[in-house]
Amino acid sequence: MTDRANNFPPLPRFIPLKPCFYQDIEEEIPAQHHLLVRRVYYLWILYSATLVVNVVACVAWWAGGGNGANFGLSLVWLLLFSPCSYVCWFRPLYKAFRADSSFNFMAFFFVFAAQFILTVIQAIGISGWGACGWLSAVLFFSSNVGSAVVMLMSAILFTVVALLMSVALIRVHRLYRGGGGSLQRAQEEWSSGAWKNAPVRDAGFHAISGSGPSLPEYPTVPSYPDNSQW
Repeated sequence: MTDRANNFPPLPRFIPLKPCFYQDIEEEIPAQHHLLVRRVYYLWILYSATLVVNVVACVAWWAGGGNGANFGLSLVWLLLFSPCSYVCWFRPLYKAFRADSSFNFMAFFFVFAAQFILTVIQAIGISGWGACGWLSAVLFFSSNVGSAVVMLMSAILFTVVALLMSVALIRVHRLYRGGGGSLQRAQEEWSSGAWKNAPVRDAGFHAISGSGPSLPEYPTVPSYPDNSQW
C-alpha cells in the first residue's frame, strides 16, 4: 500500500507543525456517498464557524453588562469542540464509509448524538454555559438592544446547526440500517480487532481480486443503499 502524506488540516508552511490526517473524499469514499460525507464535513465547518460567532456574541454580551464567565467558556468551547468534533465524529464517519466499519458507525452515532444534544442546549442559551442562545438573547433585549442583536445571530446559527445535525443523524442511520448494519456487527469488529486493522480484515479481498499495492488502504465498498438525496 502506498504511503500518502497527511494533508489535513492544511497548515501554512511557516507553521512548524504537520497535518495529522489524510483526507480525500473523492479518492477514498465510494462515489454514491461523496455528497453525504462532504455535506457532513461542511456541517463540521459550519459548527466551528458558529463557535467563532458565539465568542463574538459573548463579547457583546459581556460589553453590554453580562457575565464575563460566558466569554471565557465560549473560548473553551471553541478551542475544545472545534478540533474534537472533527476527530470524534467526522473522522469516524469518514472511516466508516471508507472501510465499511460498523464500529466506526457506532462511534459516530454515539458521539454525534451527544454533540447534537449539546448543540440544542447551546441553542436554548442557558446563562452561565458560555453560549448565546435564544433565552439569553431574547432576555437581554431589555438590557442592551445592540448586544442582544449580535447574540441573536449566535442563537440562529446554533439552531440551524442543530437542525442539520438531526437530518444528518437520521440520514446516516437509515443508510447504515438499510445496509444490514447493527450493534452486533460493531461488537464483532471490536472483539476481533478488525476495526483498527483494516488491511488484515481485507486480506481476503486482496487474495480474490489480485489487487496490488496501489489500492487505497481501505478497498472495500460499503453496500449501503442511497435511494434519496440529502
